[in-house]
Amino acid sequence: MAESDDLLDDVERLRLDDHSEVPRQLREAICTLQVRLGRTDPAAAPATLHAAHDLVFAVQQRLMAANPKHPRPNRHAGRPGGQPVITVVRDGGRWKLLTLPPPPGGASDDAWLELVECTVERALDRWCYAQQHAVRAAQERYKPHIALAVALTAWSNYWELFMEAEEIRARVGGSTSTRPREIPSAPHA
Repeated sequence: MAESDDLLDDVERLRLDDHSEVPRQLREAICTLQVRLGRTDPAAAPATLHAAHDLVFAVQQRLMAANPKHPRPNRHAGRPGGQPVITVVRDGGRWKLLTLPPPPGGASDDAWLELVECTVERALDRWCYAQQHAVRAAQERYKPHIALAVALTAWSNYWELFMEAEEIRARVGGSTSTRPREIPSAPHA
């Protein structure tokens, strides 16, 4: 998970610096991680940063969903626990909605609660990322309505996960807290 976080940081840094293509070294690192995690078909090397971003998020989601340590959180209809769903936000804008990982099958509640907390933190990070893009879209006057809709969807997904994690923590009575490093205020329309 730490390696995928590092790769995601690299991708996001490049995107914030207005790059669009994935450098060869980063592309190879993403492919290597996918192969190491069991991808049997030839790993698709992402050509764009958007594709690299999606691939690293997919890797992280598989890692979190594969953990057998989770009480039954909500899930998207027709999807296994811990699996995200992509939603169309507005005018073709899309966003992947995260879900909390399912409960453990015999493992400790503390380990599961830590995964829940990491998922909530990931959702907060994703909202911050979407918010940054909304600000940039507004400044550049390039489809700000789509970027704002995505940011609002990201906020909603984060807040729902945060509240659900609080309920799970109260039921399980775990020692870890799903409180983020700082609770940001809701975005303004």
